[in-house]
Amino acid sequence: MSETAHDGAVALSAPPVKSPDRGLSPAELAEKYGLAVSGARPGLIAYVGQLWQRRHFITAYSTAKVSAQFTKARLGQLWQVMTPLLNAAVYYLIFGLLLNTSKNVPNFIPFLVTGVFIFTFTQSSVLSGVRAISGNLGLVRALHFPRASLPIAVTLMQLQQLLISMGVLLAIVLGFGQVPTWSWLLAVPALLLQSIFNAGLAMVFARLGSNMTDLAQLMPFILRTWMYMSGVMYSMSDKLSGAPDFVRVLLQLNPAAVYIDLMRFALIDTFTASQLPPHVWALAVGWALLAGVGGFVYFWKAEEQYGRG
Repeated sequence: MSETAHDGAVALSAPPVKSPDRGLSPAELAEKYGLAVSGARPGLIAYVGQLWQRRHFITAYSTAKVSAQFTKARLGQLWQVMTPLLNAAVYYLIFGLLLNTSKNVPNFIPFLVTGVFIFTFTQSSVLSGVRAISGNLGLVRALHFPRASLPIAVTLMQLQQLLISMGVLLAIVLGFGQVPTWSWLLAVPALLLQSIFNAGLAMVFARLGSNMTDLAQLMPFILRTWMYMSGVMYSMSDKLSGAPDFVRVLLQLNPAAVYIDLMRFALIDTFTASQLPPHVWALAVGWALLAGVGGFVYFWKAEEQYGRG
């Protein structure tokens, strides 16, 4: 203890106390007191757990989006079925009648409608995924939640719409003389694998679309090209009969064509196993795992960036 005098007054001063935190870096201080950066990306396992905790939000959000999608249209939810049916009618007029691609395809109308409905599921999932983050910036910036909830929710929304349309598809298939068989049960795993594949694609394009604002304008042209390469309106096995080997292999590996062919094989008895690409179920599982797991990890790696721009 020391003494100091000022104007006749005596004051006592204590020696300075050294802080135990002096000299620690901000990162060391944060670790010491259990602090974390707000909005920091969690670990992959923790991220999966957060998504599972918000599963009710994901299903409620997708259901609400389905209900609100056509509220301003006079026919309302009927457009969920009418849109792919009208597309199928246009493709039948152009490809079935004018270009006569139906001559070598038995049960062409069920063949065509199945292709349109299944490809539309993937197409709509990708288009919705592109806008999943960029179209919900208010929600992303206002609330803290795993951002993968949004592309998963839009994929679930498209699946709900497809399930509604499947009733019409089955009615068309039955109307053209198809009889329910055990093979119809194959539609369930085929749809499940396609849903995983679509969710992965939606997450990939959600991340890309969050930074590339023009991607939403470009995607319809890319998806239209993909549709023409997927055998939606014609039999791929006929078109590939004289094609070079590398072209045949590339088109047989096309995931959209794989899932379309599996659904046709399940529902249409004239679409036989000889028209399926080799190892078709292995391809379906492989594409689902590649897109689903790869897309999820790719989206998770940018978790901290969404809504920051």
